[in-house]
Amino acid sequence: MNAGAFLGCPMWSLKSWIGPFLPTGTKQRDFLREYSRRLNCVEGNTTFYALPDVATVERWRDETPEDFRFCFKVPQRISHELKLINAEQETAALIDRLQHLGMRRGPTFLQLPPSFDAHMLPALRIFLERWPREFSLAVEPRHADFFGPAEAEFEDLLHTHTAARGIFDTTPLFALSPSYSPDVRQAQAAKPRFPLRRSRTAPFTFVRFCGQPDRAATHPWLVDWAAYIVKRLAAGEDCYFFLHTPDDAAAPQLARDFHDLLTPHISLPPLPDFGNPQQSLFG
Repeated sequence: MNAGAFLGCPMWSLKSWIGPFLPTGTKQRDFLREYSRRLNCVEGNTTFYALPDVATVERWRDETPEDFRFCFKVPQRISHELKLINAEQETAALIDRLQHLGMRRGPTFLQLPPSFDAHMLPALRIFLERWPREFSLAVEPRHADFFGPAEAEFEDLLHTHTAARGIFDTTPLFALSPSYSPDVRQAQAAKPRFPLRRSRTAPFTFVRFCGQPDRAATHPWLVDWAAYIVKRLAAGEDCYFFLHTPDDAAAPQLARDFHDLLTPHISLPPLPDFGNPQQSLFG
């Protein structure tokens, strides 16, 4: 993929990917190396729970290609426990780890907790003022205030600090009945359900997309998103697009399907074979 198009999944390690995505026999220690030779970006959810030590971050950096990007999530200690207040020490530790990624550092991802409402915007403002500008940041809201009365104020704040509004499109997920499967029911209980927003507050795009377990059923939503991403790439923006499903088993295949939708419109190199050769959904 070219320098501006980054496709990935929520993680690099899922045992159900062995065979369909990762080569048969792949060991746990080799998941990242194999993942990074098939897709060029990943959400780094591991940092949400605990910061890795420097040696671990450097190992991750060194075993991935130069054009690979990690988009690590701000630790829950900062976002959910402290709610961005008096988190200077924890934030400095995060920045230190991110520095060791070098050129493999993608945008950092701040997911606000569902309880973070409009009254807490002053804390976000201070956090953004202190966040180093050379470290791209995407901020995903999860409170109704930011899809309604406080939306303009929230987006103005992001624009002022060149932070992207993190987009999480869960419309395909919630188009399913909860009775579809236990995985769907569990995902619907855990993920937010808000109107889709495509607001641009920074010179890059950061999208998380939750498709359905059925790849063909997800196709219309991918077509719509592909048209949008093609426009953003043509305008010279970096685009980070992460594919989810309720249990994430089919996420890599959705990434391939999305890549197939982009390539007729913008020059992208072909994806390598996944674990076992995959037939495209569209040809």
